[in-house]
Amino acid sequence: MVYRKTDTVEARLADNRNRILTAARALVSEGGWREAQVSHVAAAAGLATGTVYRYFPSKADLFVEVLSAVSQREVDVVDTIANGPEPAVLRLHAAVAAFVKRAMRNRRLAYALIAEPCDPEIDQARLAYRHAISRQIMRIVRDGQEAGDFRADIDVSIAATVIVGGFMEGLIGPLSPLNTDFEAAEVQNIERVRELAGRIADLCCAAVSTSPGTSTSVHGLATSPPRQA
Repeated sequence: MVYRKTDTVEARLADNRNRILTAARALVSEGGWREAQVSHVAAAAGLATGTVYRYFPSKADLFVEVLSAVSQREVDVVDTIANGPEPAVLRLHAAVAAFVKRAMRNRRLAYALIAEPCDPEIDQARLAYRHAISRQIMRIVRDGQEAGDFRADIDVSIAATVIVGGFMEGLIGPLSPLNTDFEAAEVQNIERVRELAGRIADLCCAAVSTSPGTSTSVHGLATSPPRQA
């Protein structure tokens, strides 16, 4: 007779897995990958260390799962923007700005996902994450080219690679735990994050725009520089 797990057992197993992932994510948010040792995760989840290994054979497996789960939410946000009805230039600006602002909400976690040195498996998962974001940006760039708003002489895959690499690299300094510029009052943080997001998004749009002098404000309205007298 083949043993079949009851609904109660299935629910308990799922609960344990979720507790482990939640605990690991919290620890990474507080101290990066180094803080999320398996013994620390087990203690935070209220489980034995051996129990964690039943669900995740290695620390790297656990880390990849955490990175994949968090990253997928960011991919979904960009995907929603890419599917919007707005002109491509506004969608590109909105996608980049949204990514930057969401990253700055949890700087320590975002730094771990994007740049913190870690195991080779994490680097592979990061590449998959970047490729997923790049695919959404490619769609926007292609739409912009078809509408005549973006340069037609640029390969969409190259454009997406440059844009995604640019805004992620542009975030590393502000995200770094060594950077305390965004540790001031909450209102100041919001304004500075909005400014940072707008500037990075403007640069990304300018890289593919057919009108280099045109920028897009952080409020999503196309603007042009004042004419010289």
